[in-house]
Amino acid sequence: MSRPFVLAATLGDCVHVAGVFAFLRLAEDQGYRCHFLGSARSPEEVVEAIARHRPDLVALSYRLTAGAAARLLADLKVLLASRGMLPRRMVFGGTPPVVEVARETGLFEWTFDGSEGDEAVIAYLKGLRGMGRVGRHDRESPPPQTLPERVAWQAPYPLIRHHFGLPSLEATIEGARRLAEARVLDVISIGPDQNAQESFFRPHEMDPRQDGAGGVPVRRPEDFAAIYAASRCGNYPLVRSYSGTRDLIPMARMLKNTVNLAWGAVPLLWYNVLDGRSGRPLGESIREAQQAMRWHAREGIPLEVNEAHHWSLRDAPDQVAVAAAFLAAYNAKKAGVSHYVAQYMFNTPPGTTFPMDLGKMLAKVELIESLQDRHFTVYRQTRTGLASLPVDMNLAKGQLASSTMLQMSLRPHIVHVVAHCEAHHAATPEDIIEAVGIARGVIRNAIHGLPDMTRDPAVQERKEELLEEARLLLGAIRDIAPPGTADPWADAATLTLAVRVGLLDAPHLRGNPAASGAVRTRIVGGACRAVDEEGKPLPEKVRIARLLAGGRRAAT
Repeated sequence: MSRPFVLAATLGDCVHVAGVFAFLRLAEDQGYRCHFLGSARSPEEVVEAIARHRPDLVALSYRLTAGAAARLLADLKVLLASRGMLPRRMVFGGTPPVVEVARETGLFEWTFDGSEGDEAVIAYLKGLRGMGRVGRHDRESPPPQTLPERVAWQAPYPLIRHHFGLPSLEATIEGARRLAEARVLDVISIGPDQNAQESFFRPHEMDPRQDGAGGVPVRRPEDFAAIYAASRCGNYPLVRSYSGTRDLIPMARMLKNTVNLAWGAVPLLWYNVLDGRSGRPLGESIREAQQAMRWHAREGIPLEVNEAHHWSLRDAPDQVAVAAAFLAAYNAKKAGVSHYVAQYMFNTPPGTTFPMDLGKMLAKVELIESLQDRHFTVYRQTRTGLASLPVDMNLAKGQLASSTMLQMSLRPHIVHVVAHCEAHHAATPEDIIEAVGIARGVIRNAIHGLPDMTRDPAVQERKEELLEEARLLLGAIRDIAPPGTADPWADAATLTLAVRVGLLDAPHLRGNPAASGAVRTRIVGGACRAVDEEGKPLPEKVRIARLLAGGRRAAT
């Protein structure tokens, strides 16, 4: 099959060719054959070239005054009609006022005013619609509405996700519409308030004084459906929601039916007595989480197991977070999940330096993606750590931008933007639009070329160190399994024991009845390390030996 052919030119006396050359560069990347007719070409020259070359697509540009553009395009339309060349596939690029004139002619199936970004051009060139800011949106089908298809459609750019939930249901519904119309997000994650997360199916247990605390007070399936309906415009973002902290399967089923759940999210070891987000015992919550994983697998819904960063948020040693990341993915695969979203939360805990952070994430990537095969596909989702954002808005914008740049070293499929304002207040649509604009600017530059920070010796050294320590930890968890346990890493009793004896541990769990809470950590050399009583780094081999020796003494 021959490659489609693009003929391009600038019209009239316009010699501004940067835009049209950028379009042709992207077209070549997508497999088109391209020919630039030249700058400042008359309508007559363009029509003759069309008749001679018979292109599959004509790309024209004009960046001067709108009045002159109107006359040129009117002449072009008459000439094309006289030669029987209408309708024809044509696109146009120019300044916003000129683009308005071009759209009115009816000549062009798509127009670009420079505000869309490369993502919109690539989407158009792939023959897929819905991402451009201008053009015949009402006649085009929405972008793909499943995660695997949307990722492929957006490539090489990552999908952009942001959470959204205001204390008012009405404001959240209107905000979802505003975000969809602004075309800034590929994924809206609904953030229900804590009452809804814990007690959606038990409204009699809700505390009315906490309505709207931490998110939107959704109380009925119809509330979720209304938010989803409001987002069915603009670029038709995918929609998902935070999961419940109990009743995981009923919540997931309801989300599937109301918001066309893009992917689910369940923990492995959380949302129970460990974090106080429900009163469930640890072992019970693990088994329920595994049941929820199997439910998502049966329904064909991609899944995220948001596990590892919960440990880092509680100042766990980095190797614990790395091992937990593997265990989360392992359990998802064991449950039959075919499309797995691996979340990599950077800048957590605060004080982690960029080289140590990147090394930590690369260790997670290597362990998680060792599980990939034709039945298990992993999508990398990166995000800025919420606790790393300062209250000062200017500093927070700098943190968002620099963190996003570091995240691009992982070549993510999804970038979960966290608005710079989050340390001060919950993000409004305007905040999200601004934050996503900052992140998109970074992503666009990184896509065009980024120094390979993963090759930094300090990064590689930290990655290898963490791989060794995480494998020691995973081995220790396997070894403490009760006799006859077939698969310790997916066994609720073994995982519960690993938390109780302190193999999986964090300083913030001190005093928790389900955990050890004995581990001490400190940021040393930019990494979160386990330390001894004197504050000196404690090798994982020594930490494990002490824990297991203590367990044996307690058993006798």
